[in-house]
Amino acid sequence: MGRGARLGIASSLFATAVGLIVFVSMAFLRTNPPTLDFASGHTAGKPVDLTLQTVGAIGFGPHPDWVSYLTKSPEGQWVHTTLWDLPAGTRIDVTIDEYDSGSPLRNPEIGQIYGVSGNAALVNGKKVSLINATEGNGVAHTFSIPELGVNVPLYGVDSNAKNFCNSAPCSLSEAHNVIQFSFMTPKDTGQFPWQCFVPCGAGYFYGNGGPMQTTSYMDGFVKVVD
Repeated sequence: MGRGARLGIASSLFATAVGLIVFVSMAFLRTNPPTLDFASGHTAGKPVDLTLQTVGAIGFGPHPDWVSYLTKSPEGQWVHTTLWDLPAGTRIDVTIDEYDSGSPLRNPEIGQIYGVSGNAALVNGKKVSLINATEGNGVAHTFSIPELGVNVPLYGVDSNAKNFCNSAPCSLSEAHNVIQFSFMTPKDTGQFPWQCFVPCGAGYFYGNGGPMQTTSYMDGFVKVVD
């Protein structure tokens, strides 16, 4: 085989490799969850409203049976993401519509509410500082930002409810609990992981795999920006 032919084959292989790299990169970008921006245009001193929902089964995408969080965008649309830009030194008023059933906790301490205003939350309008997961409907998930010392357990929905939500986004007409609380973002910028601490990855070792380890399902990042 002549030198020209070898160069032609090498060039062809190189072009193919580059094409595959570009294809894989674009595929990753298409599937990477978006970051919702709550910081741009924010007026200093005013709180930011952050509305979420937790569902027992997302109902779409590559893992339709996985539990998941969703976030309402500043424009009012439900988005399958757990990545947010939040302004520094700002009160974040959180509302979580919780649509999943609950269970007892392996670690009862997770039932404590702390790191938020008054170390308490409103659960369907009632102020609570602790959820005893051995009573009632138990705890479905948590909203926890370890580096900021935030932990809020989410009271579960009665699994016998007739209007149980089976696919996201869920509507307010379906069985759910409303959890409300506030926390302050730090004055210094940075990126802080947050997650659910209730093992809810059904079918995975001790429930800690799958959605528990996947961004846009049961964990995400709070990016605090100027």
